[in-house]
Amino acid sequence: MTNQNVIVSDAKGVAIKVTVAKKAMFSQSVPKPMTEGGGGGCFTIPMNIKVLKVDTEGGAARVNAWVDSLRASSPTRVKSATPQSLSETVDYNSWTIHHPSAMSMFEQITNASKGKQIVMFLDYDGTLSPIVEDPDRAFMSKEMRKAVRAAARYFPTAIVSGRCRDKVYSFVKLGELYYAGSHGMDIRGPSKSSKYKNDNQAVLFQPASEFVPMIDEVYKTLLEKTRSISGARVENNKFCLSVHFRCVDEKSWAALAEQVRLVLNEYPKLRLTQGRKVLEIRPTIKWDKGKALEFLLESLGYANSNEVFPVYIGDDRTDEDAFKVLRDRGQGFGILVSKVPKETNASYTLQEPAEVKDFLLRLVKWKRLSNQQRN
Repeated sequence: MTNQNVIVSDAKGVAIKVTVAKKAMFSQSVPKPMTEGGGGGCFTIPMNIKVLKVDTEGGAARVNAWVDSLRASSPTRVKSATPQSLSETVDYNSWTIHHPSAMSMFEQITNASKGKQIVMFLDYDGTLSPIVEDPDRAFMSKEMRKAVRAAARYFPTAIVSGRCRDKVYSFVKLGELYYAGSHGMDIRGPSKSSKYKNDNQAVLFQPASEFVPMIDEVYKTLLEKTRSISGARVENNKFCLSVHFRCVDEKSWAALAEQVRLVLNEYPKLRLTQGRKVLEIRPTIKWDKGKALEFLLESLGYANSNEVFPVYIGDDRTDEDAFKVLRDRGQGFGILVSKVPKETNASYTLQEPAEVKDFLLRLVKWKRLSNQQRN
């Protein structure tokens, strides 16, 4: 392997400290998370989350910079996984030296995880489902659902998405999983009994609850302001907003960015980030998918443990926060889903959701055989 090999070292502490009460939820050594009704054990969470400063002013120059960034982060999707030119082939081959396929490196990956508890973190759009023009039709296949369900039998599994948690659940429909919606600002544990739970109480954490009225207000404003831009779509994810421009003519990107800028000028407590053909509007608290990953590891009792092996699979720029956390912790690894070379903190790659499904099934088969050999 290259310098992407996983070497477990002392894990860094996380921003959220947990005080434990009553019996463990997953094992005798695991803390009991906060419950929706407030009963049982609970997390004591110091709310010292940092606030980010946001620059939404700057007029035309700022909008032009946004549009240039949108073009750079939203390359034309390739129809084939095979590079089309010699230069593309050289670039792709050079990139895969540093970010090899998780399928081709499968044996090295599983060897690194031996003796540790694998915990799976999965993005949704572009990872479990294909990227589609209509975000309301981003359905996962029955085969993918079976693969995720099989993985959850052997590994604690979480879906971490920028979407509203309820929306993601309506797509996945698996009660035994953890769901972290709104880029991790809306986290809930399994609603269905599993071997990782001792009772039916669920994790619940919503660090941006106070922003919900503001998000609703901005959502209504943006619906009105973007109505004249053909193809623009505003999605309310409860704790954040998504402005989709996948179906917007590139000539109208500047007009769309200008409308978003004008609206955000009135809301200094909100910030703008971007993903694949989408602008994300979020509260300025320092919370992202990486923080959600840390929180979930903490709730599982693995905050400072060398006995855990987190695996995060995602395709978007917003997943880089989680990839970076794994690199900084020095344990587990990130897998980027992409057919084209990209700057990433992920260690490995898979090309498309179909490969994600194959990887999950292969991991399940490996774990099943490992268990049989021990018995």
